[in-house]
Amino acid sequence: MSHAPLAVPQNGTMKHHQEPGGSLFENGDCDLSRSLGRSRPTSIERNRSFDDRSFNELPSSDHLDNGVFSPGRRSSSMGTPTSAPARGFEPHPLMSEAWGALRRSIVSFRGQPVGTIAALDHSTEELNYDQVFVRDFVPSALALLMNGEQEIVRNFLLKTLRLQSWEKKIDQFKLGERVMPASFKVLHDPVRNFETLIADFGESAIGRVAPVDSGFWWIILLRAYTKSTGDTSLAELPECQRGIRLILTLCLSEGFDTFPTLLCADGCSMIDRRMGIYGYPIEIQALFFMALRCALLLLKQDEESRECIDQIIKRLHALSYHMRNYFWLDIKQLNDIYRYKTEEYSHTAVNKFNVMPDSLPDWVFDFMPSRGGYFIGNVSPARMDFRWFCLGNCVAILSCLATPEQS
Repeated sequence: MSHAPLAVPQNGTMKHHQEPGGSLFENGDCDLSRSLGRSRPTSIERNRSFDDRSFNELPSSDHLDNGVFSPGRRSSSMGTPTSAPARGFEPHPLMSEAWGALRRSIVSFRGQPVGTIAALDHSTEELNYDQVFVRDFVPSALALLMNGEQEIVRNFLLKTLRLQSWEKKIDQFKLGERVMPASFKVLHDPVRNFETLIADFGESAIGRVAPVDSGFWWIILLRAYTKSTGDTSLAELPECQRGIRLILTLCLSEGFDTFPTLLCADGCSMIDRRMGIYGYPIEIQALFFMALRCALLLLKQDEESRECIDQIIKRLHALSYHMRNYFWLDIKQLNDIYRYKTEEYSHTAVNKFNVMPDSLPDWVFDFMPSRGGYFIGNVSPARMDFRWFCLGNCVAILSCLATPEQS
């Protein structure tokens, strides 16, 4: 896969990637020792970071209100783009169908669009598909931002930020105020004609697990909004700055862990069903790394954020070293693990995680390419998860957690 490098021009002005699919970060290489050492730019020059033809020539859409989903009613208008394409660019019919489905999934709260429901499936009321999930809304938000529809993304960021400060209790146990909700639902009272928001912090999830990834997705989406619109005022709001710091304080707190990676219970990373990924799953580490990099660009250089910024820089260095050395698997590393000695200790130990060579699955030798490799699913004491997870590896590339050679 191609690698999107990072750079900051010498004049300190951030510029958007000029090729289609620009990254959330700046152009240049991914050497953290250099990129983190630079002072943060103070101004933003807006340039298009996506293919002008692809998105400017999409058929125009109806107003958001035409496709808004409200708990008490279903809209008859799909809000599907209808105008003719320009300069001969003919979008695939699935494009119109997809936009129609996206608009029917839009949720409004007190007259404003605030997100999209997880799925247009209301066959069973027990399902929570009628809720706005933080992680599920991100791809919807990116599509809407690329189509120039930023209001709904801004509203979503502010509403979820407000929910973060709510008191969270599960079976009489109180969660920290820093935890972001997994999802929220709009409840409509037809008698009083009044709407309220109900947040889910894990008490309704399968396995009753709080989401680890929601806070990361929120920071990443805030960065995407800022870069797409050129509007820094939202991220600079005191409540947004505080929200970023609260999320990172939860993740950067020092404890018993000897690794820079983030400990994560099984079922609370990206899916609430058990997958045997307890420990340090790749997707959470990649999201963690990406959120740290985004936060470094979003936080203001003031007294309140100084300590948090210092912690971010230290963790980015440690996390990138750890992931690139211990999560990366190629044919050479595979052969080294196969010859590991166990029960080693002291600083001279080669098998630092005491991985048993017998735990290597037979399929991994056939799966491993002769050139290249991948970030494995998990690394924890005495255990490696050699499964290949697509999302974690893709985010590792997008965030420059992977080196150019690895990408």
